[in-house]
Order: sequence, then C-alpha cells, then structure tokens
Amino acid sequence: MASLFAGISALSTTNVAVHQNAFRAARMNRFMSIVDQVLAIKRACSIVDIGGTVAYWLAAEAMWGHKNVILTVVNLMKFEDTHPKVTQVIGNACDLSQFQDYSFDIAHSNSVIEHVGRWSEKDLVAREIRRVARRYFVQTPAMWFPIEPHYRAPCVHWLPPQVRAHLLMRFRMGFYQRAATFAEAMMTTQDAELLSFPEMQALFPDAVVERERFLGMTKSLIAIR
Repeated sequence: MASLFAGISALSTTNVAVHQNAFRAARMNRFMSIVDQVLAIKRACSIVDIGGTVAYWLAAEAMWGHKNVILTVVNLMKFEDTHPKVTQVIGNACDLSQFQDYSFDIAHSNSVIEHVGRWSEKDLVAREIRRVARRYFVQTPAMWFPIEPHYRAPCVHWLPPQVRAHLLMRFRMGFYQRAATFAEAMMTTQDAELLSFPEMQALFPDAVVERERFLGMTKSLIAIR
C-alpha cells in the first residue's frame, strides 16, 4: 500500500493544482459555447446555477459579462458578493419547486452533486436540474481519478470511511480541518461522495457525459444536454 501511495504521489497534488485554472477556463469555454448556441436563436439566455456562488461567476466575468445573459444563483445561503446580472435565491438543490418546468434556458452546476448526500439525494438533484432547464451542464470530480480534490491527497477516497476518519483525526487534509472526535471525522467523510462514469450516466440518462482528462486519466465528468 505504501508503494502504491508513493507511486501515485508522483502525480503530485501540486501539479494538479497548477492546472486548475486551465481546467476551469476550458470548462467555462465549453459552457459558454452552449450559451452562444442559445443566444444564436434568442435575444437573451437565462442561466440557473445550482449550488453555485456569485464569486465563481465574478472570477469568470470576462467570459460572460459582455453577453446578454441573466444569471440566477441558487444556494442554501446568500453571499455578500453582488453583480447586476446575478440574482441570488435561497434554495435546496433537492427541491427546486419554486421554479416551474423549463424556467431557464440552461442549468449549470459545478462540483456540487457529490456533496448533496446519498444516491437518493443525488437522484433528486439530477431530476430537478433536468426539469428546470431545457439544457444543462453538470460537472463533478471523477471517482477513479487518484487524487481526491477535497482531501487533496492520493487514493484517500478509495479507503473505507472508518479509515478516512482515523486519518482526519490525525491530520488536516485539504479543505478539511483535523477532527476533534471520531464522530466529527465520520461526518466529514460523508461531505463528498464522488461519482463514476456509469453513475453520472444513470443520473443524467438524456445527457452526453464528457470526460475531462489529466495525464490521460479522467479527472472530472461533465453531463451535457
């Protein structure tokens, strides 16, 4: 096991982090190509970001700020960041009943569905995304990529949750602080459950699931309709 960790560590979480901005830019370019398809036939494009933040869109404003888009960000909380083209709505991704069917041209969700809970919750989120917009763009980190993006460590997501909990009690790992108790550590292990390619296909059967690759391996999955 130690040699496996050592070998995969050669990929280096640092090297992956260096490429993150490039991945985000390429992903946003791919998304904006869908926006442009809508704008080719409509005067404006309405977008709902499920579980997103205003800061995410501000960071990419150069790509969309000059376009005639109307953004709605749905999250469990509101954020201090603002933008004249962005409306914030408090809501739960599992229940978007405040929106009628096909209320938006495009639904967008970036690194959210892995956080919503068990398969039943993931299925609810997927159904709501498919319902509220005619098109959608849903990205999530891939289960079989060796470096877990939340722990920022190799292979840790393939370990049993009890083993991960023991690690979290000993170390700060990525975005996660060192846990004070085993119960707290176990709760943290449930924060993110990554998805495989077949699982994304099952959640979004009417989509094409694209692979975002790094060093020939699938780093992220993107369901596009």
